[in-house]
Formats: sequence, structure tokens, C-alpha cells
Amino acid sequence: MLVEPTSENPDMGHPHTYSALRRFRLVEMSDLVLERTVAESQSERSEIIFPADANALGNLFGGRLMQYIDLVGAMAASRHARAITVTASMDHLDFVAPVLVGDLLILKASVNRAYRTSMEVGVKAMVEDVRKNRLRHVSSAYLTYVAVDKEGQRLVVPQVLPETEHQRRRYEDAGRRREMRGGETLRKKEMRAALPDGWHV
Repeated sequence: MLVEPTSENPDMGHPHTYSALRRFRLVEMSDLVLERTVAESQSERSEIIFPADANALGNLFGGRLMQYIDLVGAMAASRHARAITVTASMDHLDFVAPVLVGDLLILKASVNRAYRTSMEVGVKAMVEDVRKNRLRHVSSAYLTYVAVDKEGQRLVVPQVLPETEHQRRRYEDAGRRREMRGGETLRKKEMRAALPDGWHV
């Protein structure tokens, strides 16, 4: 759903009510979509790790893994929003195990929850042992993306419709993480405002 409130009534109200729908106008889309399932936007990316991707020990650079995580997360967010998305934050990034040169790295992303213009996406990275047909968990992360138009203005996105118990659990967990992020964001904003210009290390 790429919609935004009209200037006559910026108060959206509940997004699922008819009165709320009348206060929206479409932005670059012909169909109004209130919800999308998780399955509609799930994304996957696979990489074979080469020496140029690794450090002196033959382990995949952490920064390169973060890039892969960001890319597959953006794929899921863009599919859900049907719009351009930008990365707002990456948190709870865990490096569980090293990824080695020659490994087959598989990353999967799902939209856990959507808000007005932002979405939380969960990404899990696994290494597949093709000879033994086994998967090994190497990393997980949660990222926040914001949907924007070509001018960089925020767009309203569809809500997430969780269908399975696992998806419902992730949906509720995303709400708790959002509350924690909000408090931390406010604390950092106040701290930056109190600091004078210059380096503080």
C-alpha cells in the first residue's frame, strides 16, 4: 500500500476502517492494499565465499556479511512495500559462527512487522554443507527499513498479516524491540544535543 493521509485530514485513525480509507490518497499505485502476508515478501540470497571476501584467517569479513544481510533485508522490505526502501537501523546483529572461504552462504529475510512507514525485517544466515546436506547457523539480525518515493518522502506501507504461530511470535517480539529502540534513540538524541562540536572518543 503506497498511500498517505490527505491534507484535509492528516489523522489516519485505524487503518482498517472505511472512514480511514477515505482519508487516504494513492501514491504511484492503482490498488489499495491494507495487509500482506509474510510469505508474499520473504526473500533469499545465496553467496559462495571467495578469498577476496575473507580476512587473513580465511573467514568472511564481518562487514561483507553485514552487506549481504542489508541487501536481502532490503529485498524483503521492498517487496512488502512495493516501493523503494532505505535502511534506518541495524540492531541485534549476532555473529554466531565464522563463514569460511568456499562455504555456501544462504540468507533468508522476512518482514516481522510493519508500522506506518517503517518495517522490521529479520534476517537469518546459514551455511549449507552440500555434501552432508546440513545447515549451520552463522548470523542473525534485525533491521528497520523505511519506504520512500522518488523524492525521498515517506510512504505508508501495508500491515503484516502473520499466519503461523512462529510468525505471530515474531510479530509480537518486533513490537517489544521497537519500544526498546525508541527509548535508546531518544537517549542518544539527547546525548548528542548536549555535546559540543568535535570528536568525543
